[in-house]
Amino acid sequence: MSTDPFPRGSRAASAPGALLLCRADPESVAPLAPLLGERMVLTRAGERWSVLVPEGGPWEAAAGGGEPVDGVVAGWAVALAVGSAWPVLALWWDADRAGFTLAAGFRRPVGYVWLANGTPVGEDEAMRTFAARLGLDPVLDMQSLERLTAADSEADARARLRGLIAVLTRAGVELPDGLTPGVSAERLSSAVAGVPDGVRSVEGAGWREAVRAEFEPGEGGRLGAWLPGSGDPRARRLGLAQVVTGVPAMAWGVWRRRGGWVAAGMLLLAHGALGLAYEGVRGRGWGMRGGTA
Repeated sequence: MSTDPFPRGSRAASAPGALLLCRADPESVAPLAPLLGERMVLTRAGERWSVLVPEGGPWEAAAGGGEPVDGVVAGWAVALAVGSAWPVLALWWDADRAGFTLAAGFRRPVGYVWLANGTPVGEDEAMRTFAARLGLDPVLDMQSLERLTAADSEADARARLRGLIAVLTRAGVELPDGLTPGVSAERLSSAVAGVPDGVRSVEGAGWREAVRAEFEPGEGGRLGAWLPGSGDPRARRLGLAQVVTGVPAMAWGVWRRRGGWVAAGMLLLAHGALGLAYEGVRGRGWGMRGGTA
């Protein structure tokens, strides 16, 4: 009897879904996750890894009218990665394809795609970049990744995603039982509900509160030295970079009707604009105090 959780031809095999793997502890991911504006479940996925499980997604809205799952989760990955010191790996699948997108800081995201039958349509260079950014072994791990790009393999797209996770186990990834790339969103939600402890529900809370919790200088924010109020010149440079990156990302998302990229662009633009405004007001305040001294 087959043990494949999503045999070919089954309804589960055609259902879209996604997982977001973050190379950080849940405590570091939790303050940023609400910025995505989606209901998700957060739990640990190994040593210094966390996983976000969307409860449904924009791609499930109105049959035939939802957004492509790859575009949505790519935008989510970018939105999380640009404001953090850790990379985000989005795994996604639908009836026709499966693949991943890796986002890390302001660097260009890298990804790979397989057709449903396992035919690779990505570039070999993308796999090498993927391995380098995650610090994987350039020999042993790269050999395993190259096998996932081989056109003569009988493995379908979702089996290759499972193969990718197998490689990442050597980097510390350990998904909870049942969180298998390729299953439906309902089965993912059921699986994470069975995790005994350490599970958090993430709501689409106000982005101001989420930003403050993560970045407020003097309040334990990990990146406080880079952001307004720190007195560090890097704060202004980061604000400018966020604005410059956010405008085209948001415009591209609107043009292509990709909600994930619109969210990422808005997040970058909001962070950058508020940061620059704060630094300007703070600078004028210093100037006034200096003039009356």
